[in-house]
Amino acid sequence: MTVRFGAVTVDWFGLATIRLEGQTGAVIYVDPGPETYGVLDGLEPRDGDLILVSHDHHYDPDSIRRVAHEDAIVVVHESIDAREIDRQVEQPESLPFEVERVRADESFVLGPLDLFTTPAYNDPAGPHVDETGTPFHPEGQGCGFAVTVDGVSAFWPGDTDVLPFHEEMDIDLFCPPVGGTFTMDRHEAADLADRIRPDLVLPVHYDTFEAIEIDADAFVVDVANRGVPVVLDEQN
Repeated sequence: MTVRFGAVTVDWFGLATIRLEGQTGAVIYVDPGPETYGVLDGLEPRDGDLILVSHDHHYDPDSIRRVAHEDAIVVVHESIDAREIDRQVEQPESLPFEVERVRADESFVLGPLDLFTTPAYNDPAGPHVDETGTPFHPEGQGCGFAVTVDGVSAFWPGDTDVLPFHEEMDIDLFCPPVGGTFTMDRHEAADLADRIRPDLVLPVHYDTFEAIEIDADAFVVDVANRGVPVVLDEQN
């Protein structure tokens, strides 16, 4: 289903793939693909004005081509390097679009859109590490994105743990990863939503594959019981 929130419509297609569209027509895609997980199967809208890619796990040129129109701007985290990805992909600069690399903790304006990035990583001393103790998402290897569309500020924190600065975020629409294993889990995300108090929570990054399967209804009940508006988009 399409979620309507103020002047913005939101669609979640699976994993971290989010589409935002403002009333004035701006279309933003966050982390489209990768095609491995089939989140864009049968879809080639090519209507995206702005494509945001948070880190290498979510970088997929084929999916970007599916959603971006010919004049799109593609914004990728500075760390993304095709040579370090375990799939055969081209460097972002080889894409037939205007490509901008960004650091975490950076702000800028793109046409009618205000955009800023945030750090996104797993704490080496936390639970989201591999069998060698290495974080699944090391610090400096990715970012979150906050974008304001027609007066609505939307925040996707990236593949990350809950970080201290998150509770200072002042945003309208919060799209947290809730699948655990590689990111914050549903309990941590609910606690964070309670501290941020956004106008709406729409969870993402769960149920796309076995390692991030959760009880989404339990998350909704948890967040709603804290007096925070929450909605699921489970079209997939």
